[in-house]
Amino acid sequence: MALGPRLDIRQTQALVLTPQLQQAIRLLQLSNMELEAVIAEEMAKNPLLEASSSDDEPSSAPDGDADFPADSLEDPAAPGADELMVSSDGTSDQPLDFDWNSEALETDSYSDVALSSSGGGEDGPDFERMEYSADSLAEHLLNQLHGAGGEVGRLARAIAEMLDETGYLSVSVRDIAEATDEAVEFVEEALALVQDLDPPGVGARDLAECLALQAKAADRYDPAMARLIDNLDLLAKGRMTDLKRICGVDDEDLSDMVRELRAYDPKPGCQFSSKGVEAVAPDVIVRQTRGGYAVELNQATLPRLLVNRRYYQELKSGPSDKTSRAWLSECLASANWLVKALDQRARTIVKVVSEIVKRQQGFFEKGVAAMKPMTLREIAEAIEMHESTISRVTSNKYLLCDRGLFELKYFFGSGVASTEGEGDGAAAEAVKAAIREIIDREADILSDDAIAGLLKQRGFDCARRTVVKYREAMGIGSSIQRRRQRKIAGAA
Repeated sequence: MALGPRLDIRQTQALVLTPQLQQAIRLLQLSNMELEAVIAEEMAKNPLLEASSSDDEPSSAPDGDADFPADSLEDPAAPGADELMVSSDGTSDQPLDFDWNSEALETDSYSDVALSSSGGGEDGPDFERMEYSADSLAEHLLNQLHGAGGEVGRLARAIAEMLDETGYLSVSVRDIAEATDEAVEFVEEALALVQDLDPPGVGARDLAECLALQAKAADRYDPAMARLIDNLDLLAKGRMTDLKRICGVDDEDLSDMVRELRAYDPKPGCQFSSKGVEAVAPDVIVRQTRGGYAVELNQATLPRLLVNRRYYQELKSGPSDKTSRAWLSECLASANWLVKALDQRARTIVKVVSEIVKRQQGFFEKGVAAMKPMTLREIAEAIEMHESTISRVTSNKYLLCDRGLFELKYFFGSGVASTEGEGDGAAAEAVKAAIREIIDREADILSDDAIAGLLKQRGFDCARRTVVKYREAMGIGSSIQRRRQRKIAGAA
């Protein structure tokens, strides 16, 4: 058989991730707050996209958008919008950046302006709310070192900027002396100056020194307290008899000393930490109704887009060169696709969460103790979707119900079998809740074997190693550690 080139036609199937499909996958795994930033970016690039409200004309919606409830994708009206001063032609009388306080200070005193801005109450302005607060620990310390001069003051300011966010100094005095070409004595003097600043305990090099500085500031650093701080390892082990002998005190004095130490702050610099608590907005809201549970998207955080077809017609009637028509057609196609992708995203999320609520109905009715083990594959098979799609839907999204705010991943996990051998067993969260309840109610410290026996009486078929795994996952110590903590708490 001779070898030679030839042409063949073959028909094959292959999954190709187009740019639009990749963007749809990315939109699916975004939370509502992240989606808002993406939509704002798209609106800046596409002039045909606009945010809509309940008063928008339905004719501006894209084709194929009528099947999904419109109110599930709209933004709520801005609060207080009806209180704005608007002129007869519909425009505001004052600019948005108009500062009433600065204008009032031209004729009124500061106290009058503060009084009027605080509501004009009889108690006057709230000066505590106007109190200055430093943005960081270093700024707070540098403000106190403002009058310190000379080499010691310069070194003290340098040390204040070297402290970590907890207020500790992780660099040795000798290294600071070598880096600044100063004598060790000057560095020690500068460090002592920093340690005298507020908050007490700042500038310490270890926990013992931090507690000692706070005890000195409270005028409680006597020889007995000094010995107690020098033997913190014995206190952690609960060896109270040895501590009484070393400190030379009785039970009552040792209890007072331990209680004093527990009142100190082991990380004094954390109160100036700039990291605030980030609020989590729910993506899905579950409400109980007469017929069961209703699942709806959070309208307050879910943006809604419409295609401005009127503006499209205006642009279409403008310049008719080939490049402009191609650009306008691309904008229209991109806008229509994005609106439909957001609609499909909303449908998918509601469908997935509805199945989760259906399978975990016991949790919504009775609490964590009634949770059942559930996997992503089970939800995917129930709603006929791929497991990766379920994973993207449940990533970084939160559900709000009567029992609180929960991440969607919280409802998935393994579990343990039932002692009766019937049903799906219990979820890991239900077992953890039972273990925590048993430990919180224990009169005598229970071992892991004893906890496993009590769980079997409640219907959980748990082995000792399972109890150990769940207990460590919750951050609960062993029986020896809990007995030691109870001994220390009893001494305090």
